Amino acid sequence: QVQLVESGGGLVEAGGSLRLSCVGSGGTFSDYHLGWFRQAPGKEREFVGAINWSGGSGYYAESVKGRFTIARDNAKNTLYLQMNSLKPEDTAVYYCAESFYCSPRRYWGQGTQVTVSS
Repeated sequence: QVQLVESGGGLVEAGGSLRLSCVGSGGTFSDYHLGWFRQAPGKEREFVGAINWSGGSGYYAESVKGRFTIARDNAKNTLYLQMNSLKPEDTAVYYCAESFYCSPRRYWGQGTQVTVSS
C-alpha cells in the first residue's frame, strides 16, 4: 500500500510562487507515474499535470502550462510542483496521486490547501 503525503501549501499573493512536495512511502516510488490534481470550492477535481516514472516526461493542463513545473526525485521518494505566477483562480486543495497522464489511478494523498489572494 502506497502512502502519499503532500506539503508546502499556504497563502500567497497573486503573482507569487509556491512549491508543493509529495513524499511517498510503502512502495517503490519509481514504479509509479504520478500527477497533481486540484479541487476548488464548489468545483470538480481537475487535472493539473503529470510526470512519468523517470521524470523525463511531463504533461500539463492548458490552464497551468508555462507557469507550473512538475519534477520528481526518486532517490528522495518525492514529487514536486513548482507553481509560479499564481492567480486567484489557482486557489484549491492540491492532491498528488498515482496517475497515467490525466487519469488518476489507485493512490491519493490527503491534499494541501493553496490560497492565492488578489
